[in-house]
Amino acid sequence: MRVLLINTTERTGGAAIAAHRLMEALINNGIKAKMLVRDKQSDQPVVVPLEAATWRLKWKFVWERFVIWAANKFRRHRLFEVDIANVGTDITRLPEFKQADVIHLHWVNQGFLSLENLRRITASGKPVVWTMHDMWPFTGICHYSGTCDRYKTHCHHCPVLYGGGGDDDLSARVFARKQKWMHESDITFVACSNWLAGLARESSLLKNKCVVSIPNAINVNLYHPSDKGEARRRCGLPEDKLLILFTAFRTTNPIKGLRYLQEACVLLAAKHPELKDRLGVVAVGKAGDELAGTFPFSYYPMNYITDEHKLVNLYNAADLFVIPSLQDNLPNTVVEAMACGIPCVGFNVGGLPQMIDHLHNGYIANYCDAADLANGIHWALTDGNYAELSEMATRKAVTAYSERSIARQYIDIYNKIMHSDNG
Repeated sequence: MRVLLINTTERTGGAAIAAHRLMEALINNGIKAKMLVRDKQSDQPVVVPLEAATWRLKWKFVWERFVIWAANKFRRHRLFEVDIANVGTDITRLPEFKQADVIHLHWVNQGFLSLENLRRITASGKPVVWTMHDMWPFTGICHYSGTCDRYKTHCHHCPVLYGGGGDDDLSARVFARKQKWMHESDITFVACSNWLAGLARESSLLKNKCVVSIPNAINVNLYHPSDKGEARRRCGLPEDKLLILFTAFRTTNPIKGLRYLQEACVLLAAKHPELKDRLGVVAVGKAGDELAGTFPFSYYPMNYITDEHKLVNLYNAADLFVIPSLQDNLPNTVVEAMACGIPCVGFNVGGLPQMIDHLHNGYIANYCDAADLANGIHWALTDGNYAELSEMATRKAVTAYSERSIARQYIDIYNKIMHSDNG
């Protein structure tokens, strides 16, 4: 069986990491898998980049942003929180596409594939699986809808657009185009969390479509507990502090909820002054330097890390992983931390309650409640049985997210849809 996984980038972003890990898991389980990307970032021969001129690919991205910018009345208002798929590249002519038995879509935005390109893919007659890493496949233009639920009927008056849009705004027009294409297509949709699967089944775009839930895979042979002291020496972090880890591609992205972690730390320092000299915060991601002086504890900023071996050291260097995201699917970072035996604390939102078992391998705080987030951090570090929390975190990662387990679930889907099409 030949499977072609398709994602905008090879290594940048959670969806890319998840797709790349799935490709390797499939290969390790006897599947001939390749990955087609717009932006290749390694020398792996099984990862195939588009051969179009770089300037042409960049122009498509810029043109899509221009249309969104114009719809926003020429303001940068949430410019990169939406995609409209008005431009892209026809991949159906590529030899890798023609040779594949199954086409497996992942995150294909930012000028990589247009709606017309997607229509050509489904019209090719090849079985198509689409792993949804956010809500975009079943909304008009947004990746996360927040409190808006118009995707259940028909998107319009989009709150992500400047001024709230209108009856026939950009979200309404893109939604209508998706609706026409989806009605004609046969796609098996996979959500990375039960939360996202539930939202997808409520959407009018995916009405009567097959939606299943399969989590992202993790290589537990790479991500596993190791000596904390050695990990800290490799990362250049102090060995005499309790370290809280926060990561994001861009630390200042509001949806990542950093302000709640900052507020929680202020509350912790006030309520438990004995922790002021014992605690440290490690923030990993772009713009981390801008946060210096915003925490009452020692602060250690690091640039965004893509090297997985460095990531393993980073997780093992931490005592606790905190993810105060305001909306999230099934983040790779939580699985990575748990696999390394690091308990996690996050809000009761998205796929986090599916991953973090409250008071067993971490703490689920009330949504947007900085005080409860502080309670969770304090409990995990001082009140709970830390050794047991750590052991349970590793066990959850190994049993629920191992590559072999996830690969088998996808292979079952591939076999089912290939048999159905042949029938």
